[in-house]
Amino acid sequence: MKSVNITIKDIAKALGLSLSTVSRALKGSYKISEATQQRVKNYAAEHHYRPNLIAQRLKNKNSRCIGVALGTIPNSFYAEVMNGIESVAYEKDYMVIVTQHFESYEREVKNLENLTWRSIDGLLVSLSSETKDLSHLTKMQQQELPIVYFDRVPEHQACHKITTDNFGGAYEATTHLIQIGYQRIAHITSSPHMSISRGRLEGYYQALADHDMPQQEQYIKYCRHGGMLPEEVENALDELLKLPEPPDAIFTASDRLTMHTFTLLRKWNIAIPSRVALAGFSNFASPELLDPALTTVKQSAFEMGSLATRLMIELIESKRPVEGFQHKVLATELCVRESSAGIIAVH
Repeated sequence: MKSVNITIKDIAKALGLSLSTVSRALKGSYKISEATQQRVKNYAAEHHYRPNLIAQRLKNKNSRCIGVALGTIPNSFYAEVMNGIESVAYEKDYMVIVTQHFESYEREVKNLENLTWRSIDGLLVSLSSETKDLSHLTKMQQQELPIVYFDRVPEHQACHKITTDNFGGAYEATTHLIQIGYQRIAHITSSPHMSISRGRLEGYYQALADHDMPQQEQYIKYCRHGGMLPEEVENALDELLKLPEPPDAIFTASDRLTMHTFTLLRKWNIAIPSRVALAGFSNFASPELLDPALTTVKQSAFEMGSLATRLMIELIESKRPVEGFQHKVLATELCVRESSAGIIAVH
């Protein structure tokens, strides 16, 4: 009979094996034959066995190992975040295990389960663009596994959170486009349920409202995988450019969305900024080297990673239960370049 509370003792009894054999088989020990390992792991999977994280930590103390779950490291923003994480982990003598969910909820769940099997001391998590159900993470928190969220965070979890000033960055970029003369400003963003998408959309809307410009839904396009799938961005941009009144400027909400949009406009021989201006969130290393140089909203990615890691290590090493959680919001910086030159300047 299946049970969510099955233990190593239950597996050992059912299979007629010793506790030590089952324990070693689950850990993939070379001392146990592959046939026995597979037999044990199959039974554990069929009966929904999960390791007792609390018991493991009490037995093993700290492993000095932190797990990280994020989108994709080739993303320039996450690459900077990882530099921040690694800098503090190295300073504090912790090892880091990194997993990439590639914007897949299923992969996020699997990766986090695999990380917890490795006796990590805590998790640093940036949610996938598909993640709506947080039960896998809630269960880990209930087992007292320290979790710190960064960038893409849940709204109602009691935990440390490190985010960008999504509203402020979007408001400043959209205001910049309005003030230099653009009237039809489109917004290409990620999944609508994500914290970063909502914050940036609200900043965009507020800038329009403050300048008595209408909110026009035809100028909002959602790419539900955050630009990881180039065809999503291509379809969104194509739909915008085919409107009876196409946008004269586009504000994009992430690294990949910004760079894909820029690349497609150049590929389609659409002049930037004389036909369409472009500004967007991006931590691309050298936006000034593009032609034209790209206007960006730069995030404090390195600081986000380092701060998240310091808070994580404080949780791990705290001798008392932590009750007061922090939500740190990091400032953005608008870097204006030629891709958003004013109307007068480009005519």
